[in-house]
Amino acid sequence: MTIPFLDLHAPYRELREEFDSAYHRVMESGWYILGLEVEAFEAEFAAYCDAKHCIGVGNGLDALHLILRAMDIGPGDEVIVPSNTYIATWLAVTYAGATPVPVEPDERTYNIDPTKIDQAITPKTKVIMVVHLYGQPADMDPINALARKHGLKVIEDCAQAHGALYKGRKVGGLGDAAGFSFYPGKNLGAIGDGGAVTTNDPKLAERIQVLRNYGSKIKYQNQVIGYNSRLDELQAALLRVKLTKLNEWNERRRLVAAQYMQELSGQRNLTLPYVPEWAEPVWHLFVVRHAQRDALQKALAEAGIGTMIHYPIAPHLQPAYADLDLSVGDFPLSERMAEEVLSLPIGPHLAESGCSSVITAMQKVSFT
Repeated sequence: MTIPFLDLHAPYRELREEFDSAYHRVMESGWYILGLEVEAFEAEFAAYCDAKHCIGVGNGLDALHLILRAMDIGPGDEVIVPSNTYIATWLAVTYAGATPVPVEPDERTYNIDPTKIDQAITPKTKVIMVVHLYGQPADMDPINALARKHGLKVIEDCAQAHGALYKGRKVGGLGDAAGFSFYPGKNLGAIGDGGAVTTNDPKLAERIQVLRNYGSKIKYQNQVIGYNSRLDELQAALLRVKLTKLNEWNERRRLVAAQYMQELSGQRNLTLPYVPEWAEPVWHLFVVRHAQRDALQKALAEAGIGTMIHYPIAPHLQPAYADLDLSVGDFPLSERMAEEVLSLPIGPHLAESGCSSVITAMQKVSFT
């Protein structure tokens, strides 16, 4: 591809000396699991998210799963989830033994529609799990109000939204707890896998610290049946380097998004992202919609433009969830989005010339 969808080598080129220094610092320490680097990153990331506590874990899916387990969510319980999301959101619920109950999105924002949640609540409902999809915050105030009314917990899936703002407040501290992914392609990505939980609840934070480490606070003394899900020292050290650049890199993403929004506005049959006035996205993805999405993707590929589809199959139609007995037509908005969405290249290292090349290629494509 002339313009790849994402360049994962670019961050190292920009911060080579800092990354190499962090690597050597960890290697010289001789301590690789739950040491000073993890402690430092947890403190720094909690402060970044305006949260009181951060617990580093193995990946984003584990972050969500451990929150649910720490909340004692299990068999017989229901967790409300977006019908339009990556399947990891649902898998966390399944791992806990609970049942995911999908709710359709707001068609403009692609995030869960707060006005549709109430009708999905039953006596078995224990949690509303919100996803800040594509890096845009969901509408949290009405969701939190609904949760308080029904005595429910609220979990944020922040895997795509590091640094996003909702009414001036950072995601990661807007509910009872939040799960983050540091998968390499994220706005704050590790050089491998990693994740974290943020929360303002000290008891919940302590439970997750125990659960992530075999259910143990003291070596060889296991209070509960736990898991092995720990952010390692090397990834923590490298994430600390990237965290210092996160705001700057998010701003670069915003500049690319602004250029796309300006230059692609008015293009026939193309739906651009909608941003509510209270939201400040971090543009993990720039997602457009087109009724002839597959043809558009093919035309862009022929022009040397890399794109991706997030996501081509809605979770309720995945074979993994056949046991829920959901079928085509049950969640029509999510199904239509799966057929129409296309992610254009975006990132802090996409040059202005590259952005212009994407726009030129898009403008040359014409479908009825």
